[in-house]
Amino acid sequence: MTATDDTQTRSAAEFWFDPLCPWAWMTSRWMMEVEKVRPVDVTWSVMSLAVLNEGRDLPEEYRTMMDRAWGPVRVILAAAAEHGDKVVKPLYDAMGTRIHLGGEKDFAKVIVPALEEVGLPVELAEFADTDEHDDRLRASHQRGIDLVGDDVGTPVIAVNGVAFFGPVVSPAPKGEAAAKLWDGCVLVAGTPGFFELKRSRTVGPIFD
Repeated sequence: MTATDDTQTRSAAEFWFDPLCPWAWMTSRWMMEVEKVRPVDVTWSVMSLAVLNEGRDLPEEYRTMMDRAWGPVRVILAAAAEHGDKVVKPLYDAMGTRIHLGGEKDFAKVIVPALEEVGLPVELAEFADTDEHDDRLRASHQRGIDLVGDDVGTPVIAVNGVAFFGPVVSPAPKGEAAAKLWDGCVLVAGTPGFFELKRSRTVGPIFD
């Protein structure tokens, strides 16, 4: 059966992401496929690698990236606060396309064009450098982390009373392959006592 079968009960899933994470981007593309082939409606929420790594001893290069990581996620949250949650996914898509597919590392060159693309005021870019919405950012982040524990990263997915980190996958499966991976993730995540399934990565994110 597919998501077009009206006899199936629809599930509500929530997907937490940081727009900087290439693996979350890969998983989000898979999640979009899942929506096509399974009766799942996804809500998109922010979490923050900068918040996750606060107080941790990090390599200098990664610490510098974490210092810069506040900007995009702050702007997404500010946009949602002023224009509603419906803007979260389009703005994530617009930013992620520039960051991950376009390879843009200067987030100032990401944020303004992304806002323009989705028809939002470019003045929202100013929130990248303010902490005005950081309490809401931390609360959204913590909601996701509370479901899976603090020794994971982004993305986090919750559905039908269970939650899990990942899956970390490359390239993003499509069609029935996406459906099978979804069914498997929900199955293992819903198994009492199940905690981890992992193997070493042999490829990086394959964007297509």
